Amino acid sequence: MDLIFWRHAEAEEWVEGMDDMQRSLTPRGEKQAKRMAAWLDRQLPEGTRIVCSPARRCEQTVLALGRKYKLRSELAPDTTPDALLSAAGWPNGRSVVLMVGHQPSLGQAISLLLGLQQDSCPVRKGAVWWIRTRERDGDVQTVVVTVQAPELL
Repeated sequence: MDLIFWRHAEAEEWVEGMDDMQRSLTPRGEKQAKRMAAWLDRQLPEGTRIVCSPARRCEQTVLALGRKYKLRSELAPDTTPDALLSAAGWPNGRSVVLMVGHQPSLGQAISLLLGLQQDSCPVRKGAVWWIRTRERDGDVQTVVVTVQAPELL
């Protein structure tokens, strides 16, 4: 199974009294989302299942891709790595799944999958981590396919 984590692009800073779920992308964030979406569009196989946090900044990020997606509360800012991975169907899902979400939950899920000692792997705003599970010689392995940041494309 392939699982792709896409952190939302740069968003407005939270200020007192602001609804965190309504924060929008900045102009820079819009450019990041478009740049990463163009790269993803060339890479994603047909039939990729796309799920997105209901937060406005995540939905604005995924809209740049121009593909169908579903909003899932399991990807909201306060989610846990287990809830996030469960929403993806990891590791037994049959399709490629692209998840658009938040730090620290994306980084925590990546750390969990890769067996990292730290609590959370840093994921830059707008970046993509592509993880794959595979079987080799009877062993199930989790490998990093690629890590892409919008600034590097």
